[in-house]
Amino acid sequence: MGNQYGVERWEINTLIESNLFSFDKSFYNKNLNLIAGVDEAGRGPLAGPVAAAVVILPKNLIIPNLNDSKKLSEKKREILFEIIKEKALDYAIETVDNKIIDKINILRATFLAMSRAVLKLKIKPDICLIDGNHKISSFSFTNQEAIISGDAKSACIAAASILAKVTRDRIMLEYAKQYPFYEFEKHKGYGTKKHIEALKKYGACPIHRLTFAPINNIIS
Repeated sequence: MGNQYGVERWEINTLIESNLFSFDKSFYNKNLNLIAGVDEAGRGPLAGPVAAAVVILPKNLIIPNLNDSKKLSEKKREILFEIIKEKALDYAIETVDNKIIDKINILRATFLAMSRAVLKLKIKPDICLIDGNHKISSFSFTNQEAIISGDAKSACIAAASILAKVTRDRIMLEYAKQYPFYEFEKHKGYGTKKHIEALKKYGACPIHRLTFAPINNIIS
């Protein structure tokens, strides 16, 4: 996989991978052998669901070009998405839709998606590493640690970030076919200039988050 990018790019990625897997190794060294990375995608957009994923990677696995999903091209994310699902000891993906987001707020909806994903695991992890600065109260059934910028530090969190991001992007591409005026295929629901212009012209569609300020200000 790395050969297509050339030697210089491969060396950079190897350094990133080394840092990511070294971070997880520090937990293995504490006899925590099943480490689950947890991350989300879609907290900021004005439309669509929030997605969360959890991934348990094999202890000695190295995945070439693994990185924070935000630092990867769409093509690389798609490739890694399949590799992660194939190589992971266990993984799960959950989404929470815009109606629930409007009802309970985006932070609680994100935690709900994360909790549902972890509960779907067939293997109970020794610890969950959660991207961000919040522990999750509903994770009382397992150890957890919040890792700020975890998707750029931990291999298992980076893997989770890719599963969540690709899953949500695919959902938004399907919504783009249903609601073509908003061009969700281009911005995935984020508040770009074109998206705001479409909202002003057409109003909100059924997948918009009506409690989010940019939309609430337009429709109120």
